[in-house]
Amino acid sequence: MEDCLFCKIVAGKIPSQTVYQDDQVFAFRDINPQAPVHVLIIPKTHITAVSDITKEHIPLLGHMVVIANQIAQSEGIFEKGYRLAINCGKEGGQAVAHLHIHLLGGRQMSGKLG
Repeated sequence: MEDCLFCKIVAGKIPSQTVYQDDQVFAFRDINPQAPVHVLIIPKTHITAVSDITKEHIPLLGHMVVIANQIAQSEGIFEKGYRLAINCGKEGGQAVAHLHIHLLGGRQMSGKLG
């Protein structure tokens, strides 16, 4: 999608601190981190929100979670614990209209989600 911030990052039009990429996903450090480790894992294909997920996306979502686990391992937070979060829509806290998983860790996370 032409005007999508994350699509521009995937295309290399906007710089990012790349953590991982393959043919399906791209992972980069959040520019406004909410934890010592805050990585965004996004599909390279534009999907606006988790509410747009269909059965055909099941393998992609599984792959995104596996990659999140691998990044947690490489960032040194796998053993102590981490949070994966997906926001959906404006009231759900989604700031960019491109599906993304937040990988957060490196500190004690609160029990509150909001």
